[in-house]
Amino acid sequence: MEVSNNIKGEAQLKEKIKLFYLGSKKLVDKQICPTRDLLVPLTDKWSLFCLFNLGYHGVLRFNELQRYIPNISSRMLSVTLKKLEQKQLIVRTIYPEVPPRVEYKLTGFGEKLADKMVELNNWLLKENGNNLVKE
Repeated sequence: MEVSNNIKGEAQLKEKIKLFYLGSKKLVDKQICPTRDLLVPLTDKWSLFCLFNLGYHGVLRFNELQRYIPNISSRMLSVTLKKLEQKQLIVRTIYPEVPPRVEYKLTGFGEKLADKMVELNNWLLKENGNNLVKE
């Protein structure tokens, strides 16, 4: 029984991968991989912290966000926020005040991505949590 379930699971995975490649053939021909191009910038040290904090708190100013992320320098936070803005995961709003007020929040796509990343993290902890903890 377990062997047939395993074979069925492998066949389903093969079909999903096949459909992915067929659906993204035009992009693959141009050497564009949307998954890689989106996930690679998120794998740095700080991007997920920014994404999750903005997802949890909603709209935050620079200094507020910095307080929620321990040990991040102002420069690194600035670089990370610019990168996330370029990927259209966050939106930066500048208010014409003195001094200028700048707020950050997730875009609709950023919210969906943050939700998927939380699901992925939860799945990793559930499936492989013991192997993730370094002694």
